[in-house]
Amino acid sequence: MRFPSLLLLVTTSASAAPVDFVREVRPIFEKHCYECHGEKKQKSGLRLDIKSEALKGGDKHAPDIQAGDAAKSSLIHFITTTDEDEIMPPKGKLASEDIETLTRWINEGAHWPDGVDLAKLEDRRDHWAFKPLAKSSLHSIDAFIDAKLTEKGLHRSPPADPVTWLRRVTFDLTGLPPTPEEVAAFSKSKDHAAVVERLLVSPRYGEHWAQHWLDVVRYADTHGFEVNTERPNAWPYRDYVIRAFNNDTPYDRFIKEQIVGDAMGEDAATGFLVTASVLLPGQIGKDEPSKRLARQDSIDEIVVNIGQTFLGLSIGCARCHDHKFDPISAKDYYSMQAFVAGVEYGDRELRTPEALAAREELKKVKAQLTDIEKQLSRFVPIAKSGVKRPMIDARENRDRFMPVKARRVRFTIRDTNKLEPCIDELEVFTTTGENIALNAPITVSGEKVSADRHEQRFVNDGNYGNSRSWMSNEVGKGWVMVEFPQEQEIDRVVWGRDRQGKFKDRLATSYVIETADDSGAWRVVADSDDRQRYDERDRTQPAFSTQGLRQDEIAEAQRLIDQKRPLDEQLQRISAEQKVFAGTFRTPDDIHLLNRGDPEQPKESVVPAVLSALGTVTLTNETAEQERRRVLADWIASPRNPLTARVMVNRIWQGHFGTGLVETPSDFGRMGVKPTHPELLDWLAAEFIKSGWSVKHMHRLIVMSETYRQSSKTMRPSDNQTGRQSDSLSLSPSLIVYKSPSANTIDSDARLLWRFPSRRLEAESIRDSMLAVSGLLDLKMYGRGYNLFDKRGGLSGFEPVDSLTPDNKRRMIYAHKVRREPEAVFGAFDCPDAGQSTAIRRASTTPIQALNLFNSRFTLDTASAFATRLQKEAGDDIAAQITSAYKLALNRSPTTAELHDTGPTVREYGLSALCRALFNSNEFLFMP
Repeated sequence: MRFPSLLLLVTTSASAAPVDFVREVRPIFEKHCYECHGEKKQKSGLRLDIKSEALKGGDKHAPDIQAGDAAKSSLIHFITTTDEDEIMPPKGKLASEDIETLTRWINEGAHWPDGVDLAKLEDRRDHWAFKPLAKSSLHSIDAFIDAKLTEKGLHRSPPADPVTWLRRVTFDLTGLPPTPEEVAAFSKSKDHAAVVERLLVSPRYGEHWAQHWLDVVRYADTHGFEVNTERPNAWPYRDYVIRAFNNDTPYDRFIKEQIVGDAMGEDAATGFLVTASVLLPGQIGKDEPSKRLARQDSIDEIVVNIGQTFLGLSIGCARCHDHKFDPISAKDYYSMQAFVAGVEYGDRELRTPEALAAREELKKVKAQLTDIEKQLSRFVPIAKSGVKRPMIDARENRDRFMPVKARRVRFTIRDTNKLEPCIDELEVFTTTGENIALNAPITVSGEKVSADRHEQRFVNDGNYGNSRSWMSNEVGKGWVMVEFPQEQEIDRVVWGRDRQGKFKDRLATSYVIETADDSGAWRVVADSDDRQRYDERDRTQPAFSTQGLRQDEIAEAQRLIDQKRPLDEQLQRISAEQKVFAGTFRTPDDIHLLNRGDPEQPKESVVPAVLSALGTVTLTNETAEQERRRVLADWIASPRNPLTARVMVNRIWQGHFGTGLVETPSDFGRMGVKPTHPELLDWLAAEFIKSGWSVKHMHRLIVMSETYRQSSKTMRPSDNQTGRQSDSLSLSPSLIVYKSPSANTIDSDARLLWRFPSRRLEAESIRDSMLAVSGLLDLKMYGRGYNLFDKRGGLSGFEPVDSLTPDNKRRMIYAHKVRREPEAVFGAFDCPDAGQSTAIRRASTTPIQALNLFNSRFTLDTASAFATRLQKEAGDDIAAQITSAYKLALNRSPTTAELHDTGPTVREYGLSALCRALFNSNEFLFMP
């Protein structure tokens, strides 16, 4: 824009010497501007001490210096404005001669000689993580660790005792403690390699390591944000991750499947793309700017997920301006968006062998239902026949009429028992028993959408229940019309307010059903006026009319109804198992570079392209949607990508030692923490690629190393006897840290691994272990998650399910995860709530943890079950019971002192009191 006030500035005669940048302009910048726009700080992205950066301009008004035209230069505008909120510098206006100098300099062409800058622009691409993997002369984990320890004058600790190592590696690989039988077998064989192989082939391995991955990608079974409604079909992605770890799917393929699995036979894998929270249609404004902003937010979440998960980069920081620290421009960011610009959040059909089998089962169930419907129709009075039909039922209603040719069917509601009418499913049956309304074209009078429920598309989608229903936008009235490709002979309509029987409000109590043939003429085929008068207080009315029926016919009709309901439920379950919330794909949006990230300020169009600092892969905007994702996946999974292997081996290392070689596992950029052992990280990454990207190979390397086997304490000979404490319920001998002043002074957190760094178990492992030692753990795998709360989604008011049920005895990874709602007991143990990515769990220590673990209903129930198991397996002998308890919970026998101390407690307070104490002991809760 032009700033007319500048025309009043004093002009310079043609004979005056040109403004000298070094002698006249730079001193002004140095004195008044560098504090906010110099080397240490660049407010609004503007830097004035480097030529290239100054002429490029800042984030908001670039270019701030328009050579040859001071009137259009925002730099001049801000030093001349009379607006106190805009004036620069904010401490006070420049002297008039300084303003004149800068104005002349710009009008003269803003000449800035090369090579005169006092500061040097740092090459942000010159960063360790962006360089190719370095080769090393060392060839083992222990060699790298020992070399670093030697530099610091340290050395590794002695090996841990065999049982400590067994307990450690079993928890590390499976998230569960070893059994007494496994302890006994290892004590005899001492075969470390055999133990590792046994654990890696255990299904429990995939369940445990999948949880690490789900933390990073913020997996949850609800949509998030304020309404937080259920994602009923998210769980197949969780199951996919478990299977991938158990199958040791090569990591490069694992990446590709999650980005373009629809082209690789892994439909559920692309659930990765849509794990984030998203605004649903009912939460987005109807105006176009609101829709554009919501779309931008949803694509941003995909780019952020890809960047932090696979590349360890905060790409999303470049959405509004160039990244402040890493070599990622705003153009880079939007070019990455273009790869996934055709991805929408939603369900799609699964094409797995299990889903195909389910479809075959579905055909059988539908055939059974069709047969039952035919038989039931004999007992349903025909509408307009003079026989009074049953009272309207909120669950299900059948309107039977004489066969009629129909091209369209219209269901018009005239009144309700309360508020706007709601229909969960409208079904129209032919005389052969086929529901031809299923997914047929439909029109409605209006809809009252509320957070992904009550939409028009739900009224004939084959799914029952309030969350999959249509709601009119008018109180007490509304209509639904179904249209067929050609005339069909129909004889009944079946509909309900809520087939699941949970809601009875918004029920149509007065309605009429009409049909129209090819001529277009409408005729009434059923009317609620010939039903018994609706009375919501009357619960005695049968679901069918008994008028004119014999007792045996009444019994037969009731038998058919009772037979139909479980089949309806089975139909719903099977239908759900065929879908996955894994994104739908369409023609990509045209992506533009957005000024300050604002969809209402689009700039030039961009094409799909990888980060310019890391590659040159570029596509055209004509590239098909799936091909875009395939190219992106290939680039990320390439052995030549300097980040991909480094990021993953660091995550694996973190899973074993509590902290990665890079302490910031999702930020390998310039603001991330540098690796403690860069050469080891590169060697591991190279070994990872060389192994065929085998995650299990990396586990073997790590857990078989002497570094991993070492004790969590340093021990002097004199400590051998005095180090043990009798009160193991307070602190296990294996957890006692015998402090070496030099080692703890140099490396108090054991980041250099002079000892094994003990840590508390994750929340899931604590819960699962309590169930395991109590004999309650159900090892059933996969499928729909069990409930931790009384509802599976919603605004608020989640009441925890605090008692044990057949379902919730499964491992915690199979729990239905409500986003941003911590689990009632184990949420206190830093269990992520999926509100954002959790690359590393920061362990806290709070009073609520002890209270939850000692007094919760879950602890009381599992302690009671543990006590029952001990009595069954050890008999009535208290000493035997105590010994068995220690072996199951802590993998060792009690000491003489412990046996002496706990006996009286068991006699006075019962065996379950000891079990609760063991569950609360550090030895049970910590990785040894």
